[in-house]
Order: sequence, then C-alpha cells, then structure tokens
Amino acid sequence: MSDSTLLHRLEGLDARYEEIGTLITDPSVIADQRRYVKLTKEYKHLEDLLNAANKYKKLLADIEDAKFLIANESDPDIREMAKEELDANEPQIPKMEEEIKLLLIPEDPEDSKNVVLELRGGTGGDEAAIFAGDLARMYTRYCEQKGWSVQVSSSSEGAAGGFKEIVMSIKGDNVYGTLKYESGVHRVQRVPATETQGRVHTSAASVAVLPEAEPFDVQINEGEIKWDTFRSGGAGGQNVNKVNSGVRLRYMWTNPNTNEQQEILIECTETRDQPKNKERALARLRTFIYDNEHKKYMDDIASRRKTLVSTGDRSAKIRTYNYPQGRITDHRIGYTIYNLPAFMDGDIQDCIDHLIVAENAEKLKEAEL
Repeated sequence: MSDSTLLHRLEGLDARYEEIGTLITDPSVIADQRRYVKLTKEYKHLEDLLNAANKYKKLLADIEDAKFLIANESDPDIREMAKEELDANEPQIPKMEEEIKLLLIPEDPEDSKNVVLELRGGTGGDEAAIFAGDLARMYTRYCEQKGWSVQVSSSSEGAAGGFKEIVMSIKGDNVYGTLKYESGVHRVQRVPATETQGRVHTSAASVAVLPEAEPFDVQINEGEIKWDTFRSGGAGGQNVNKVNSGVRLRYMWTNPNTNEQQEILIECTETRDQPKNKERALARLRTFIYDNEHKKYMDDIASRRKTLVSTGDRSAKIRTYNYPQGRITDHRIGYTIYNLPAFMDGDIQDCIDHLIVAENAEKLKEAEL
C-alpha cells in the first residue's frame, strides 16, 4: 500500500474523533450505558489510531525535508546530518504502516471484556482432572504476571487431585482479547503418578474462554430467578456447615436461536458471604446467556474468516503438552517449544503473541490492507 493510499484511508478520522468526544459528554448518551460504553471504546481506539497517524505523517515530512537538504544544501555538515536523519527515519516507515493497518481493522468488540474461564477434565479419568488443575494453576500464574484479578466461582475437585471442573472469573485490561485463543481441547502426554509400568498416557482437558457479559448486554427478568441457599462445605472456619452461604440459581431461559426453553442451574459456594455468592452466580448467568445468544454471530464471523487461530470451536484439539520430551506444540500455527516447566508456570505469552500475529496476518489479507 502506497503512502498516499494509506493517508487516504485516514481521512475523516479527526472529524469522527471530535464528534464522539462531544457525544460522550452528553447526559442523554451517558444515561444510555450500552451506547456510552460503545462510544468510549471507539473514542479510545480512534485516539490510538490518530496518534499513530500523526507520528506517521511527521516521519514522512521529516524524510522529505531530509531528501530536499541532501539534494539542495551546499554545506556538507548539514547534508551529513540530513543523511543521518534519513537513515534513521526510513526504516521506521514499514513498522508504522503495519501498526496503522492493524489499527484500521475493526476491533472485535468483545476483546476488552473480562472473562469467565471454564476448565473441565476430559478423557483420561483422574489424570485428566489432575491436568485440568495444572492448567488452572498455569492460567492463574499467567494472570498474576499480567496484573489481572482471578476469582474462583465454583469448582469440583478430582478424586486424585486437580479439578473435574473449575470456573474462574478474570478481570483486567483486554482479558478476552488475550485469552480467547486458549479455547479448545488441551492434550497432555505423560506418565501418570498412578501408572506402575511407566507407560505414557494421553489425557485431555477442555478450556472455554467466555467474554463476561455486562448487565446491559442481556435481558434477564430477575423476578423469575429461583434462589436456593445451602450450607457450604470446606475446610476450616467456624461458620462452615453452620451458615447458609452457598447459593443455587435456577432460571428458565428461551434460546432465541432455537426457540427452545431450558433450565439454567448455577451454584456458587466460593465465599462465606451469601450476597457475594449471589452476585457471582448472577454474573455467570449473564455470561452463559450472552455466550449462547452470540454463538451464531461468532460462528458467522469464524466461517467468514476461515481462521484456524480463534474459531471459537471448543471441541478442536489446539495444543499438546508432551512431558517426556518437555515439548509444547500448538497445532493451529505449528508452534513448538521445549520449555514445558516454564510454560506450565505461566510463561505462555510468547505462544499467545505468535497466535495474535497469525490472526492479524489473516485479518490483513482479508481486508486487503
């Protein structure tokens, strides 16, 4: 793409940026939370794009000035300074163009959302539950490195350790945009602690990364929610098994994609504060409905994009963790590293970066940028 073509794509952004800047101070817009949040996200995105565009335009102007001085200036010192400036600025142009092209691609509106992360042991019995626990620890460590907060909403422990199922709420900056690539089946190859013959077994755990719904994203008639309370189990604490702090939510929901009714059942026992457990259960209900109502929309995007990176297909085997070889392989992009201990300790950013680059390349090709 030539300089002029790229600059042409940037025309009109200043006017839109100023228009949104005015709108987000309008009381009627602020009162409409759905519209206000959408506009503030667009405002921030345009701000980043305009900053990059202004930097790009300045680079082009500095390069033209340097070329003019080299061609017309008689003072050798000035010509030498101009040449140094030209040599410093020209290599920055491709990088700036790539940054602007990526910013010109419409953002996934889900990317900035917080996440509900669901992990379930799959094939492999006790070993699958242990592996699900290993993955839960891996993601928790990664989130700690990112400065994100992690709260366990519910969990069911495996007989030999780990989790048959664990649900975590993760809050922070651009959480879904970062973790969405983790949805799918994760496979482990290793000798289980229970194996007496030293044979390598293959087990699996499924990961579902769901964008957390805001209260205004879905319509729920809270009057139709049936609440039950019960005594939470667990170790320690004088109120364990004495106070009804655990909550169970039941809600009849009609799936708009199939027009079928189903009862949603959600339990939350993670805190000894009943109102907090209710709040977390309600957040999971919103996320469940939002995820299902938007599944068709997400499937349409995936089929149009035909990407292998983040299709949202949670039945796809995406990654293998091979303990005998100390190897991790992401099958979508052919990414392989031999750094398994650090990876399981939360050092997964390099893999995510490669997935982001692969998807961006597909997006750029699709947008013909």
